[in-house]
Amino acid sequence: SDLQKQEERGELLQPLIFVLLVLCSILLYFKVSLMDPGFVKPDEEEGEDKGQGVVILQLPGDIKLRRCGYCLVKQPMRAKHCQQCQHCVRRYDHHCPWLENCVGERNHPLFIVYLSVQLVVLLWGGHVAWSGLYFEQSWEWLQHNIFLLVSFLLILIFTIVVLLLLVSHLYLISCNTTTWEFMSHHRISYLQHSQLENPFDQGIILNLWRFFC
Repeated sequence: SDLQKQEERGELLQPLIFVLLVLCSILLYFKVSLMDPGFVKPDEEEGEDKGQGVVILQLPGDIKLRRCGYCLVKQPMRAKHCQQCQHCVRRYDHHCPWLENCVGERNHPLFIVYLSVQLVVLLWGGHVAWSGLYFEQSWEWLQHNIFLLVSFLLILIFTIVVLLLLVSHLYLISCNTTTWEFMSHHRISYLQHSQLENPFDQGIILNLWRFFC
């Protein structure tokens, strides 16, 4: 049959990989959106954060960890209370409206993987949509290709958004800072009183290693 011939020629491999990437993207979406991003539990001690000892030594001695004014837990360094989730989140980055969940210490690496897979899917889909277009200056052509043209434009917009989001996050990770710390540097006490502009920065290689590994 035609299907067997296509399989023998390897023509079914690319569509299969594309479908698997789409499924992987969907699974990653649900994983990141449903998992605990690093909620601070009431019974946790303030000094329990991994890798914070070196950082705290670089900060002025008069900066003390405080209790959250909303949920009253001892707030570790770099944690922030999220009004939407009603929890304090360790190494809080931001609350993502698309995920309906915070991006924090536990799910931030998976969030980067999700964005990467999503970007590959969008680039592949954009290539497929573009390859199906052949341009003619006629109303009949527009009627027959309007759906494909709109699909390509939407894919292009989403690709630019995801690419910018991924690049910005990778830059912040390489500096060992978060979106919240980058945007609110002037309002965060442990950054305001620090002698260093970014007391958590340990070099690009070590920052990436500690984040992903």
